[in-house]
Amino acid sequence: MDLRSLTIDEIERLERQGCTAEDWAHINVAEDFETEYVRQTDFYGSVTLGVFDKMLEVSGGFRKHAGISRAVLRDVAVGNNCLIENIGNYINNYTIGEECVIANVDVMETTEGATFGEGNMISVLNEAGEGNVIIFDGLTAPMAALMLRHAGDRSVLANIRKLVKDYLAARLPERGTVGDGVKITNTGEITNTVIGRDCEVSGACRLSDCTLKGSPDAGVYIGSGVICESTVVTQGSSVRNYARLDNCFVGEACQISNGFSADSSLFFVNSQMANGEACAVFCGPFSSSHHKSTLLIGGMYSFYNAGSASNFSNHAYKMGPIHYGTLGRGTKTASSSHILWPANIGAYTVCLGKLTGHPDTSAFPFSYLIGDGQEQFLLPGRNIATVGLFRDIKKWPKRDLRPKDNRQSEVVFDWLNPMTIGALLKGQRLMNSLLTADESITAHEYRGLTIKTKWLRDGIKYYDTALRLFIGAMIQHYKSDTPKTPVGAGEWTDLAGLLMPEEEENRLVEEIKDGTVNSVDALLGEIHDVYLHYPDYRWTWTYRFILNYYGLDSLTEDDLSKIRQDYIDAYHVWTAGIRDDAEKEFDLGDVPQDTLDALLREIGGK
Repeated sequence: MDLRSLTIDEIERLERQGCTAEDWAHINVAEDFETEYVRQTDFYGSVTLGVFDKMLEVSGGFRKHAGISRAVLRDVAVGNNCLIENIGNYINNYTIGEECVIANVDVMETTEGATFGEGNMISVLNEAGEGNVIIFDGLTAPMAALMLRHAGDRSVLANIRKLVKDYLAARLPERGTVGDGVKITNTGEITNTVIGRDCEVSGACRLSDCTLKGSPDAGVYIGSGVICESTVVTQGSSVRNYARLDNCFVGEACQISNGFSADSSLFFVNSQMANGEACAVFCGPFSSSHHKSTLLIGGMYSFYNAGSASNFSNHAYKMGPIHYGTLGRGTKTASSSHILWPANIGAYTVCLGKLTGHPDTSAFPFSYLIGDGQEQFLLPGRNIATVGLFRDIKKWPKRDLRPKDNRQSEVVFDWLNPMTIGALLKGQRLMNSLLTADESITAHEYRGLTIKTKWLRDGIKYYDTALRLFIGAMIQHYKSDTPKTPVGAGEWTDLAGLLMPEEEENRLVEEIKDGTVNSVDALLGEIHDVYLHYPDYRWTWTYRFILNYYGLDSLTEDDLSKIRQDYIDAYHVWTAGIRDDAEKEFDLGDVPQDTLDALLREIGGK
């Protein structure tokens, strides 16, 4: 805005309208400023005002004229066509954008040295450990996972911390800001908080040392009774209904509500948390917890669903809350389940009961893991042909609420991929070795897990079905093309939703350490480049796997024909299992016939 001083006539009119100023000479206004809509306002320090010549919608179908009334402003810049009214105490040291509504707010203030919750180092997984993840408005799920996985390498964390420090030094404002189109109503305290454009704060109790990063197509909503401290909330997310967050990061399109409380935790990409609590957790994409009695603590999750009263213990014995564990992507915990950390659960596993033996089932994805507090039973591969898994893998892509052209964290949804297939290959070899060692016994023991012989034989079949499904799907996509790159032939990993070759992760780490990656934007660009090349890397791994699996030197048309038939046969076996699982649930009597019919049509069952 082009600014000017107030005229003597304007000062007199403002005073007649109940306004005062510590020094009218420090009040500057836009060229077209008019006094009519500024009333009962006290000005302190340096204040700038825009024009007030529009009506603003304050609620559906209810519009009020822009202006300022019943407020105290100190060192505040107000953009064009804002509505500011009924400020209980004051607004101090803030820059307010255009067309904002700020009404019935107790206090807004920026104090010296404010960081707005950005650049904080929090301790994730190990509740009692040193900080290992830096939260700031540009954090993505893969970047956070990279920090966490390599926190033990001090040079990696130190270099990333420097990148973030440089990033924030160029972006942090000198004082609190409110972006264009923001609405703040019926709220108590807002201190040292940046509120990005198109965000809404309605009925919150307190925001202190926070950043709300909204965008035109994905604002942030903070609702009734919420307390947020030292927390960053980003695009499309909402925190509502008396939730409380302390030292947390809330990523894109997350929903946190209904009294949920969290400390030193990360939530990414469409995660939904309600009623329960979390401490020192990493909730990757599509993590979900909805029950009052559920406690998430010291764990790493993604595509996770917590049953009621799911509980995790990080006091294994008496050395403090230092233990932690990982649930592979797609894992579920049934109602009243309990896992004693440390533990490492394979992808897409269903956990039931009390698991106290620190299980490591990373080589047995798609399994059922059952505990009774004493023994732990493993049914390898049992989850592959269930209606629950089928619905999950279909629903996640459909439930991504992020704008398609503005997504920060990279997510690969493939349920069969080089990582899960690589894991089940290891599991299949282990099962075969257990059977070969002794086929006469009815149950086998493996690292504290009891696996019945029948379950081993069934698991081998389940895994073989999954292998053929994967191979057939890849052949449909890639035909017989030879790989474009050698990258991807080795082990694979999951960086909180982003599947990638381990060699690419190691390359990124080395480039961070040697300074090749010298900015946050460069690091995010490298991660995104890996995501863009995922199809090429996946085919490199898959092509070699297919040749090894079928004992081939190359893919001929006859080979492709056999692979396609194997896929068809496997698909029939898989869908038959899902159909049987669905019909078993239907027989319980409370599933509508049309729901079952729709599912069967989707899988080709009828």
